[in-house]
Amino acid sequence: MPVLIRSAGRVLGPFVLALPVLLTACTSEQPPAPPPADSGPVEVDATRDELAALAAAAQDRHLVAQYVYSRAGQPDRTIVFTSANDGSWRVDVPGGALGGTADVSMANTADGLFQCALPSAGHAESASCVRLGERDEAIPRRLDPRVQHPFTDWLDVLTDRRAPLAVAPATAPEGITGACYSVDSTSASLNAPLDVGIYCYDRDGTPTGVRTGAGTLRLAAPPAAAPATVQLAGPVVVDREPLGTAAPPTPDPSESPSAGTP
Repeated sequence: MPVLIRSAGRVLGPFVLALPVLLTACTSEQPPAPPPADSGPVEVDATRDELAALAAAAQDRHLVAQYVYSRAGQPDRTIVFTSANDGSWRVDVPGGALGGTADVSMANTADGLFQCALPSAGHAESASCVRLGERDEAIPRRLDPRVQHPFTDWLDVLTDRRAPLAVAPATAPEGITGACYSVDSTSASLNAPLDVGIYCYDRDGTPTGVRTGAGTLRLAAPPAAAPATVQLAGPVVVDREPLGTAAPPTPDPSESPSAGTP
């Protein structure tokens, strides 16, 4: 009987010694590599950086440029934007006041913020300007034609990485060239820092077009060289109210002096 035990020991011995080796071989196998991390946030950051860089170049871009302004239900108009070398700017807006019947020019100079009324169907007088406030003040909403924002204060928003914006590459709207980006607001506030839409730029920072809910601006021709400073469209007067964007009220026939007369 002892012989059988010794024999069994001789038979089991190699298996007992091999067991740790087999266990080690199994546990030494490496777990499968995890799937690659989603590169979405990196791409989003890169797109935001691209737009911020182009907007910064636009801030340094001084020019005189014509833009075709298209809006549903209205005829196309040509907007002229001037960014002078001293940092002053001016935008001439046909139909920018009195419900589209009066032409205006908005200007921001070292002397302040101005609205100039231009001779037009709704304003038969010669050109004259009204001072609205200091140059860093916002244009009152009732006087704001809004077409100047993509070239002025909204550039500050696009270059600010803290602004609540979501940016993605976009296809250029018809007739617009350059690199285009879809810009949306991530803020729950009703007062978004800019109008959401598509913003397009040439490589040198020239704004080539903007499409928002307010309409579409499209660069109409190559920009011209910028002047040293902008000039107001007319003299500054103090006895005139600025022209609002809303159409004037329709006169009530019953209040006419001739009403009720034969």
